[in-house]
Amino acid sequence: METSASFEARSAPLPYPTTGVEERMQEPYGEGLASHIDPESCVASREAGREALTGAHVGGVLSREMPGNQDVDAVHSAEDNTGGRGIASTHWTCEVRDPRHAWNLHAREPGGPTRVRPKLEADRSRKVMSHNLDVNAGRESDGCVVPAKCPNQGGSLSPAEGMEGRRPTKENTGQAAACQMQSWMNALAGLQRVREAAKRDKRIRFTALLHHVSVALLANSFYSLKREAAPGVDSLTWQEYETGLEKRLEDLHSRVHRGTYRALPSKRAYIPKPDGRQRPLGIAALEDKIVQHAVGMVLNQIYEEDFLGFSYGFRPGRSAHDALDALNVGIMRKKVNWVLDADIRDCFGSFSHTWMVTFLQHRIGDRRILRLIKKWLKAGVLEDGEWSETEKGTPQGAVISPLLANVYLHYVFDLWVEHWRKQRAAGEIIVVRYADDSVVGFQCRADAERFLQEWRERLQKFEMELHPDKTRLIEFGRFAAHDRKLRGESKPETFNFLGFTHICGRTRKNGKFFVLRKTIRERLLAKLKQVKAALRIRMHQSLAEVGKWLRRVVQGYFNYHAVPGNLASLRRFRYEVRKRWLQVIRRRSQRSGMTWELLERFAAQWLPIPRILHPYPHLRFDAKHPR
Repeated sequence: METSASFEARSAPLPYPTTGVEERMQEPYGEGLASHIDPESCVASREAGREALTGAHVGGVLSREMPGNQDVDAVHSAEDNTGGRGIASTHWTCEVRDPRHAWNLHAREPGGPTRVRPKLEADRSRKVMSHNLDVNAGRESDGCVVPAKCPNQGGSLSPAEGMEGRRPTKENTGQAAACQMQSWMNALAGLQRVREAAKRDKRIRFTALLHHVSVALLANSFYSLKREAAPGVDSLTWQEYETGLEKRLEDLHSRVHRGTYRALPSKRAYIPKPDGRQRPLGIAALEDKIVQHAVGMVLNQIYEEDFLGFSYGFRPGRSAHDALDALNVGIMRKKVNWVLDADIRDCFGSFSHTWMVTFLQHRIGDRRILRLIKKWLKAGVLEDGEWSETEKGTPQGAVISPLLANVYLHYVFDLWVEHWRKQRAAGEIIVVRYADDSVVGFQCRADAERFLQEWRERLQKFEMELHPDKTRLIEFGRFAAHDRKLRGESKPETFNFLGFTHICGRTRKNGKFFVLRKTIRERLLAKLKQVKAALRIRMHQSLAEVGKWLRRVVQGYFNYHAVPGNLASLRRFRYEVRKRWLQVIRRRSQRSGMTWELLERFAAQWLPIPRILHPYPHLRFDAKHPR
């Protein structure tokens, strides 16, 4: 069901000067693009008599103006509450030149002035209409505050004691910070309304989303970026952009909403892969990162309600260990006898732009958001001074790329496999997907073979394919070892997923089946190679400095790999790090007196002791997904 929000421009003039928001919303964004007057988005069906408001409500102008002569009556009623009975009973008024004195109730005495001259009343009305309160008339605050009580013997010509008014308090220095916090809270409230609307109706299309990309959201996106990230083609670093940040973000916000924002090409860079090959990356310009992060936050509110539970890659609140726990629990609790370990070849660089826009249009009806995404897809890549167009995919490394890949695979794989296992499968099936890496468990081999064949055909339809070397169908499960032994075959094969080799294991106590996880050997050797190269660079630094750096490296490695059953790999990694540290120290001088026993003291001081840091998979999975 497709619904859209349409608004008609009001012909009557507004009762106050229009601000930048109203002017932008009144002007058409572009030919054929959606334009709205109010910053609200009606996204639900009006046939059902409901609408989902994803924008901020705009009400009347808040002012202190009162129609007619209600200001005098209001003052009279206020005098009644403050003890001014003489004025309220006789309705006697006295005109004054300074309107601020008349509005200060505590500064007047009985019989004092309560009415402002008509000319000044008109001046006050114009100030109210221009959103300026009368306390800010002339861009200055009140000169002083008149004391509310009278001095002793105030009726005489020379009172016994003088009463001086005090100067007004200084402006709150935290007012700017409070305004920024209020803007950010308003942005969060708008995003929450988008999520509620997406959760309420899975078929709804959002026709007005760009107004959620506010200056506050752009500022939050800027501070969410990595400070030390490599610059793009603009050669602009995070620290340089922070100088004059407020003006820069206001200008960026204006260009995005006026349609004059232009995406710059990504700068090509390469990083080594564990198998020795080079992985191409695309480093976006800093402003592109900011806008992509902000738009991604808005789109995440919609697609987090659409993505299925077995999708874990690059999603807020989900990590690689959540995917590992789900896979472990699925193999242990379900009837899994066959495992399909699959990987899509060059996922980020192979999906079709046409299909991507088609998938986005299922939920996104705001053509301005779609136009921004098309700009990023067509921005191209700059390598060695030469620009090349990206006809397929998106540069891996861009901020928006993981979300776009998840959206693409949601329609290509997730929805299809969810339908397949409910309608086509004869036995049980478990699925875990992390970005382009997927593991599917089957009870029956016939289901696994038929699924693999149909999956290949579906990927070809959407211009993608499985990697032939990284896609395998193996016998794996609680009965795999026994069945293979009866057939006279060797131990069950293993598969790799998210840095761990998964093995069919048996407990020492009673021989029960469990999934043993160990660090992939190639990954461990690649990490040790990086540590050795970094130690050579720090060869002539003090042992204390190198020890502090090694402690961070080893602890970071343990934080990810310290899962139950992987203690032997952790101990080996720490041992190999010590060996390489000793080799580098001995190469500092031909007369080095460093021995293994002496190094043990430094290692005990700086290198963390291997210990298991993660709970058992079923405990964490049950805690996060209670039944």
